[in-house]
Amino acid sequence: FSLYLAADCNAVLKALQPIFQEQGMTETVHNWEDHGYLVTYIKKNGSFANLRIHPHGLVLVDLQSYNDDMKGREEVDQILNKVEERMKELFHGNIKRVKRLPAILRGGVIDRYWPTADGRLVEYDIDEVVYDEDSPFQNIKILHSKQFGNILILSGDVSKYCFIKGSLAEGGQLFFKAGDCCLLENLGNKRTMLCKILSSNIDQMVIDGCKKHMRKTCGDVLDNLKGECYQVLIEDCIPVLKRYAKEGRMFDYVINDLTAVPISTSPEE
Repeated sequence: FSLYLAADCNAVLKALQPIFQEQGMTETVHNWEDHGYLVTYIKKNGSFANLRIHPHGLVLVDLQSYNDDMKGREEVDQILNKVEERMKELFHGNIKRVKRLPAILRGGVIDRYWPTADGRLVEYDIDEVVYDEDSPFQNIKILHSKQFGNILILSGDVSKYCFIKGSLAEGGQLFFKAGDCCLLENLGNKRTMLCKILSSNIDQMVIDGCKKHMRKTCGDVLDNLKGECYQVLIEDCIPVLKRYAKEGRMFDYVINDLTAVPISTSPEE
Protein backbone atom coordinates (compact mmCIF):
# COMPACT_ATOMS: atom_id res chain seq x y z
CA PHE A 1 0.00 0.00 0.00
CA SER A 2 1.36 3.40 -0.99
CA LEU A 3 -0.29 6.25 0.93
CA TYR A 4 -0.72 9.94 0.19
CA LEU A 5 0.17 10.78 3.77
CA ALA A 6 2.46 9.60 6.56
CA ALA A 7 1.40 6.35 8.22
CA ASP A 8 0.47 6.17 11.89
CA CYS A 9 2.35 2.92 12.50
CA ASN A 10 0.59 2.09 15.74
CA ALA A 11 -2.86 2.70 14.22
CA VAL A 12 -2.07 0.45 11.24
CA LEU A 13 -0.80 -2.29 13.58
CA LYS A 14 -3.92 -2.19 15.76
CA ALA A 15 -6.21 -2.23 12.70
CA LEU A 16 -4.58 -5.28 11.13
CA GLN A 17 -3.80 -7.29 14.28
CA PRO A 18 -7.22 -9.00 14.55
CA ILE A 19 -6.95 -10.41 11.00
CA PHE A 20 -3.82 -12.41 11.85
CA GLN A 21 -4.96 -13.25 15.39
CA GLU A 22 -8.08 -14.88 13.91
CA GLN A 23 -5.74 -17.26 12.08
CA GLY A 24 -4.17 -18.36 15.39
CA MET A 25 -0.87 -16.69 14.54
CA THR A 26 1.75 -15.74 17.13
CA GLU A 27 2.79 -12.10 16.92
CA THR A 28 6.25 -10.56 17.36
CA VAL A 29 6.65 -6.78 17.07
CA HIS A 30 9.86 -4.91 16.32
CA ASN A 31 9.75 -1.13 16.24
CA TRP A 32 12.24 1.64 15.58
CA GLU A 33 11.60 5.23 16.50
CA ASP A 34 12.27 6.62 13.02
CA HIS A 35 11.86 3.57 10.82
CA GLY A 36 8.44 2.15 11.66
CA TYR A 37 7.38 -1.39 12.59
CA LEU A 38 8.22 -4.90 11.49
CA VAL A 39 5.65 -7.42 12.70
CA THR A 40 5.87 -11.17 12.14
CA TYR A 41 2.96 -13.58 12.47
CA ILE A 42 3.67 -17.32 12.67
CA LYS A 43 1.15 -20.15 12.41
CA LYS A 44 1.59 -23.64 13.87
CA ASN A 45 1.67 -25.18 10.39
CA GLY A 46 4.76 -23.09 9.47
CA SER A 47 2.96 -20.42 7.49
CA PHE A 48 3.97 -16.87 8.36
CA ALA A 49 3.36 -13.25 7.46
CA ASN A 50 5.55 -10.15 7.58
CA LEU A 51 3.94 -6.75 8.08
CA ARG A 52 6.29 -3.83 7.43
CA ILE A 53 4.96 -0.36 8.22
CA HIS A 54 7.10 2.55 7.02
CA PRO A 55 6.23 5.91 8.61
CA HIS A 56 6.59 7.80 5.32
CA GLY A 57 3.49 6.03 3.98
CA LEU A 58 4.38 2.56 2.69
CA VAL A 59 2.81 -0.60 4.12
CA LEU A 60 4.02 -4.01 2.91
CA VAL A 61 2.47 -7.41 3.62
CA ASP A 62 4.21 -10.67 2.65
CA LEU A 63 2.67 -14.09 3.24
CA GLN A 64 4.43 -17.43 2.87
CA SER A 65 2.72 -20.79 3.04
CA TYR A 66 3.87 -24.32 2.37
CA ASN A 67 0.45 -25.29 1.07
CA ASP A 68 0.44 -25.72 -2.70
CA ASP A 69 -3.18 -26.82 -2.88
CA MET A 70 -6.21 -24.73 -3.78
CA LYS A 71 -7.36 -24.50 -0.17
CA GLY A 72 -4.03 -22.98 0.92
CA ARG A 73 -4.16 -20.41 -1.87
CA GLU A 74 -7.74 -19.47 -0.99
CA GLU A 75 -6.73 -18.90 2.65
CA VAL A 76 -3.93 -16.56 1.57
CA ASP A 77 -6.30 -14.66 -0.75
CA GLN A 78 -8.86 -14.31 2.05
CA ILE A 79 -6.25 -12.82 4.41
CA LEU A 80 -5.06 -10.37 1.75
CA ASN A 81 -8.65 -9.37 0.95
CA LYS A 82 -9.33 -8.62 4.62
CA VAL A 83 -6.09 -6.63 4.93
CA GLU A 84 -7.06 -4.56 1.87
CA GLU A 85 -10.58 -3.91 3.19
CA ARG A 86 -9.27 -2.87 6.63
CA MET A 87 -6.66 -0.54 5.11
CA LYS A 88 -9.30 1.15 2.94
CA GLU A 89 -11.51 1.62 6.01
CA LEU A 90 -8.61 3.10 7.95
CA PHE A 91 -7.30 5.48 5.30
CA HIS A 92 -10.44 6.11 3.24
CA GLY A 93 -9.32 7.98 0.09
CA ASN A 94 -5.73 8.43 1.19
CA ILE A 95 -4.38 5.27 -0.44
CA LYS A 96 -2.43 6.20 -3.56
CA ARG A 97 -1.90 2.68 -4.85
CA VAL A 98 -2.62 -0.92 -3.91
CA LYS A 99 -0.45 -3.49 -5.66
CA ARG A 100 -0.90 -7.22 -5.15
CA LEU A 101 1.67 -9.51 -6.76
CA PRO A 102 0.95 -13.13 -7.74
CA ALA A 103 2.43 -15.88 -5.61
CA ILE A 104 6.00 -17.01 -6.26
CA LEU A 105 6.20 -20.79 -6.10
CA ARG A 106 9.54 -21.91 -4.62
CA GLY A 107 11.13 -25.32 -4.64
CA GLY A 108 9.05 -26.67 -7.51
CA VAL A 109 10.16 -29.64 -9.59
CA ILE A 110 10.34 -27.33 -12.62
CA ASP A 111 11.86 -23.86 -12.29
CA ARG A 112 9.54 -21.26 -13.84
CA TYR A 113 11.53 -18.12 -12.99
CA TRP A 114 14.43 -16.82 -15.05
CA PRO A 115 16.25 -13.52 -14.46
CA THR A 116 17.09 -11.24 -17.36
CA ALA A 117 20.52 -9.68 -17.85
CA ASP A 118 19.18 -6.29 -16.70
CA GLY A 119 17.90 -7.61 -13.37
CA ARG A 120 14.23 -8.35 -14.11
CA LEU A 121 12.55 -11.59 -13.08
CA VAL A 122 10.41 -13.29 -15.72
CA GLU A 123 7.99 -16.11 -14.98
CA TYR A 124 7.23 -18.52 -17.80
CA ASP A 125 4.41 -21.06 -17.85
CA ILE A 126 6.91 -23.93 -18.02
CA ASP A 127 5.46 -27.38 -17.51
CA GLU A 128 8.19 -29.74 -18.75
CA VAL A 129 11.97 -30.08 -18.94
CA VAL A 130 12.55 -31.34 -22.47
CA TYR A 131 16.37 -31.35 -22.53
CA ASP A 132 19.00 -30.65 -19.87
CA GLU A 133 22.68 -31.32 -20.57
CA ASP A 134 26.07 -29.83 -19.74
CA SER A 135 28.41 -29.25 -22.66
CA PRO A 136 32.11 -28.32 -22.31
CA PHE A 137 31.01 -24.67 -22.62
CA GLN A 138 27.67 -24.25 -20.83
CA ASN A 139 24.51 -25.78 -19.44
CA ILE A 140 21.88 -26.29 -22.13
CA LYS A 141 18.20 -26.46 -21.24
CA ILE A 142 15.18 -26.71 -23.51
CA LEU A 143 11.99 -26.18 -21.53
CA HIS A 144 8.40 -26.40 -22.70
CA SER A 145 6.15 -23.38 -22.23
CA LYS A 146 2.41 -23.57 -22.83
CA GLN A 147 2.51 -20.15 -24.48
CA PHE A 148 5.81 -20.21 -26.41
CA GLY A 149 6.46 -23.90 -27.01
CA ASN A 150 10.04 -25.06 -26.45
CA ILE A 151 12.45 -22.40 -25.13
CA LEU A 152 16.24 -22.55 -25.31
CA ILE A 153 18.10 -21.50 -22.13
CA LEU A 154 21.90 -21.37 -22.06
CA SER A 155 23.52 -21.25 -18.60
CA GLY A 156 20.42 -19.60 -17.16
CA ASP A 157 20.06 -17.03 -19.95
CA VAL A 158 16.94 -17.22 -22.10
CA SER A 159 18.61 -17.31 -25.52
CA LYS A 160 18.08 -14.37 -27.85
CA TYR A 161 18.72 -14.48 -31.57
CA CYS A 162 18.94 -11.50 -33.89
CA PHE A 163 16.61 -13.15 -36.37
CA ILE A 164 13.81 -13.80 -33.91
CA LYS A 165 11.58 -11.36 -32.07
CA GLY A 166 12.18 -12.16 -28.42
CA SER A 167 13.46 -15.50 -27.19
CA LEU A 168 14.54 -18.42 -29.30
CA ALA A 169 11.27 -20.27 -28.85
CA GLU A 170 8.88 -22.17 -31.07
CA GLY A 171 6.29 -19.43 -30.56
CA GLY A 172 8.73 -16.68 -31.61
CA GLN A 173 7.97 -14.76 -34.78
CA LEU A 174 10.67 -15.32 -37.36
CA PHE A 175 11.71 -12.52 -39.62
CA PHE A 176 14.49 -14.55 -41.16
CA LYS A 177 14.89 -18.23 -41.87
CA ALA A 178 18.19 -19.54 -43.19
CA GLY A 179 16.40 -21.97 -45.49
CA ASP A 180 14.69 -19.08 -47.23
CA CYS A 181 18.07 -18.22 -48.77
CA CYS A 182 17.88 -14.47 -48.49
CA LEU A 183 17.93 -11.32 -46.44
CA LEU A 184 15.91 -8.46 -47.84
CA GLU A 185 17.11 -4.90 -47.53
CA ASN A 186 15.14 -1.86 -48.61
CA LEU A 187 17.28 0.66 -50.50
CA GLY A 188 14.91 3.39 -51.64
CA ASN A 189 12.69 1.81 -54.26
CA LYS A 190 15.15 -1.04 -54.83
CA ARG A 191 15.16 -4.35 -53.07
CA THR A 192 18.45 -6.20 -52.90
CA MET A 193 18.64 -9.94 -52.26
CA LEU A 194 21.67 -11.11 -50.31
CA CYS A 195 22.45 -14.81 -50.46
CA LYS A 196 25.05 -16.98 -48.77
CA ILE A 197 24.53 -17.00 -45.01
CA LEU A 198 27.52 -18.08 -42.91
CA SER A 199 26.97 -18.83 -39.22
CA SER A 200 29.40 -19.87 -36.49
CA ASN A 201 28.44 -21.64 -33.26
CA ILE A 202 31.01 -22.94 -30.80
CA ASP A 203 28.81 -25.61 -29.22
CA GLN A 204 27.80 -28.72 -31.16
CA MET A 205 25.44 -29.79 -28.34
CA VAL A 206 23.34 -26.65 -28.82
CA ILE A 207 22.98 -27.54 -32.50
CA ASP A 208 22.06 -31.13 -31.67
CA GLY A 209 19.52 -30.13 -29.02
CA CYS A 210 17.82 -27.56 -31.25
CA LYS A 211 17.85 -29.90 -34.24
CA LYS A 212 15.88 -32.48 -32.26
CA HIS A 213 13.68 -30.43 -29.93
CA MET A 214 13.14 -27.07 -31.68
CA ARG A 215 12.18 -28.03 -35.20
CA LYS A 216 9.27 -25.57 -35.26
CA THR A 217 11.86 -22.80 -35.05
CA CYS A 218 14.84 -24.33 -36.87
CA GLY A 219 13.01 -26.44 -39.43
CA ASP A 220 15.34 -28.84 -41.22
CA VAL A 221 18.19 -26.34 -41.61
CA LEU A 222 20.35 -27.97 -38.92
CA ASP A 223 19.95 -31.47 -40.37
CA ASN A 224 22.78 -30.54 -42.73
CA LEU A 225 25.21 -27.86 -41.66
CA LYS A 226 25.91 -26.86 -45.26
CA GLY A 227 23.29 -26.05 -47.85
CA GLU A 228 23.04 -24.29 -51.18
CA CYS A 229 22.92 -20.84 -49.56
CA TYR A 230 24.18 -21.30 -46.01
CA GLN A 231 26.90 -22.93 -43.93
CA VAL A 232 27.08 -23.46 -40.16
CA LEU A 233 30.58 -23.74 -38.68
CA ILE A 234 31.03 -25.46 -35.32
CA GLU A 235 33.93 -23.40 -34.02
CA ASP A 236 34.85 -20.20 -32.23
CA CYS A 237 33.88 -17.23 -34.40
CA ILE A 238 36.92 -15.10 -33.42
CA PRO A 239 39.53 -17.35 -35.14
CA VAL A 240 37.15 -17.63 -38.11
CA LEU A 241 36.96 -13.85 -38.48
CA LYS A 242 40.73 -13.50 -38.11
CA ARG A 243 41.29 -16.17 -40.75
CA TYR A 244 38.89 -14.55 -43.20
CA ALA A 245 40.41 -11.11 -42.55
CA LYS A 246 43.85 -12.50 -43.33
CA GLU A 247 42.51 -14.08 -46.52
CA GLY A 248 40.94 -10.76 -47.49
CA ARG A 249 37.42 -12.18 -47.69
CA MET A 250 34.61 -9.63 -47.71
CA PHE A 251 31.08 -9.79 -46.28
CA ASP A 252 28.12 -7.44 -46.56
CA TYR A 253 27.14 -7.98 -42.93
CA VAL A 254 28.60 -9.51 -39.78
CA ILE A 255 25.93 -10.00 -37.12
CA ASN A 256 27.44 -10.57 -33.68
CA ASP A 257 25.15 -12.31 -31.18
CA LEU A 258 26.85 -11.48 -27.86
CA THR A 259 26.16 -13.23 -24.60
CA ALA A 260 23.79 -11.38 -22.27
CA VAL A 261 26.76 -10.38 -20.09
CA PRO A 262 29.87 -9.93 -22.28
CA ILE A 263 32.96 -11.79 -21.11
CA SER A 264 34.97 -8.59 -21.49
CA THR A 265 33.90 -4.99 -21.88
CA SER A 266 37.27 -3.94 -23.30
CA PRO A 267 37.44 -3.39 -27.10
CA GLU A 268 39.23 -6.26 -28.84
CA GLU A 269 40.11 -5.73 -32.52
